Amino acid sequence: METAQSEMSIIPNGKGHEVEDTAVPMKTLPEDTEQNCTQNVRTEGGEHNLAESQEFLSTMENKTTTGFTDFEGKTSFGMSVFNLGNAIMGSGILGLAYAMANTGIVLFLFLLTAVAGLSSYSIHLLLKSSGVVGIRAYEQLGYRAFGMPGKMAAGIAITLQNIGAMSSYLYIVKSEFPLVIQAFLRVDTPSSEWYLNGNYLVIIVSICIILPLALMKQLGYLGYTSGFSLSCMVFFLIAVIYKKFQVPCPFQDFSFNSTSALNVSITAEPVAGLHGGPSLEVDSVACAPRMFTLNSQTAYTIPILAFAFVCHPEVLPIYTELRNPTKMRMQHVSNISIAVMYGMYFLAALFGYLTFYGKVEPELLHTYSRIDPYDTLILCVRLAVLTAVTLTVPIVLFPVRRAIQQMLFPNKTFNWVRHIIIAMTLITFINLLVIFAPNILGIFGIIGATSAPCLIFIFPAVFYIRIIPKEDEPMRSTPKILAACFAGLGFLFMIMSLSFIIIDWTTGGGKSSTGH
Repeated sequence: METAQSEMSIIPNGKGHEVEDTAVPMKTLPEDTEQNCTQNVRTEGGEHNLAESQEFLSTMENKTTTGFTDFEGKTSFGMSVFNLGNAIMGSGILGLAYAMANTGIVLFLFLLTAVAGLSSYSIHLLLKSSGVVGIRAYEQLGYRAFGMPGKMAAGIAITLQNIGAMSSYLYIVKSEFPLVIQAFLRVDTPSSEWYLNGNYLVIIVSICIILPLALMKQLGYLGYTSGFSLSCMVFFLIAVIYKKFQVPCPFQDFSFNSTSALNVSITAEPVAGLHGGPSLEVDSVACAPRMFTLNSQTAYTIPILAFAFVCHPEVLPIYTELRNPTKMRMQHVSNISIAVMYGMYFLAALFGYLTFYGKVEPELLHTYSRIDPYDTLILCVRLAVLTAVTLTVPIVLFPVRRAIQQMLFPNKTFNWVRHIIIAMTLITFINLLVIFAPNILGIFGIIGATSAPCLIFIFPAVFYIRIIPKEDEPMRSTPKILAACFAGLGFLFMIMSLSFIIIDWTTGGGKSSTGH
């Protein structure tokens, strides 16, 4: 009984302070009306080893307050916003213009707003559940709600989702970095030089940039790299807006012939699949924005947008390291991060779509390359995007390492050797996947279609229903009914996404890949 009780009250703190047996002064922090009191312990002694899972709650039967005995967070509000915003922002922004082309501006805006609101509500459920039981680890919420099966399910979902996200980021490095170098060197045809080999470049980037950042002990230290990463994506957004007023419609398509001479031709092809048939009036039809569009690709927009806001595994670790942590303060961090990403997503999709209309490709930067493969601004943008996705990998790796520690070493003290080995093993495994798995995007499309709905919709809702006491909120109360509907929506997303991917695989459509 004592072992089970201890297991239900533990969380990795990632700091390295050990709570001493002697009396420790408690600092009472203001909390919202849903919590009576949140306590934070400062250790007066030196640096000690702390168990990867530290007891968060007193095991006294008649407790009336929730006590957080985690280390004192030192990450500022702004750095926390950067970290969470960087966790939300991913390579998926490159495909949002294509999504808008298949939904229309009005429908896209409605779906984007709905998904952003649902994501914020999901984080609210997580924070409220963590506040009631005094836990700030996703896996331990699963343990408190459903025992070991809940803990393992949450840990596996986090691991699969984030490994898929990291692999997609490195896959972009593998495919885009050689093209950037080739364009800067103005090499018309690919050569066998090692610095134009994507496999070598992925390994170099992983060793020189990702691994050192992944070895940091605290997530808060990555706030500076997160800010720089977001700045790169802001530069991408500015360039997309600027190019809207520079690229004519219909645009000129540059292509190389068999002698590598540069030929210019006006592209007057029909807009296939978007408007129901060939377009005879290119200027008037292909260059006219659609407010509302439905076609065979429209159904992909909902899961793409849902996955674009996946940040939930990072929410509780960032909450743990937040200075003066309260549920209200962390909710503000989440709302600001989601609002900023919402604005960037919509502007990138809108101006990317208004630049190319029906000719926009699933990867927006590839469409710009069709105009001028040596455009200096676009080359700088591609380099900025590569920098952004590279710096996002360490942020995404932290929850995976925490999930592995929760599942395999829940009661072990912090150990640098284990810390380093887990990071190196994960990065090595992901590099091998990117290098040797040619169809990696399809594989992780399945992973994204299963783990993302679990992390965004299903787990936060069912954990909330199980953890919030019935005497506080009966099962038929409005909050729990809404949470149950939220979980049902997650199951609907999962079934729908898997159905689309399977149909694509069976018909050879090849559009099953998803990016965060």
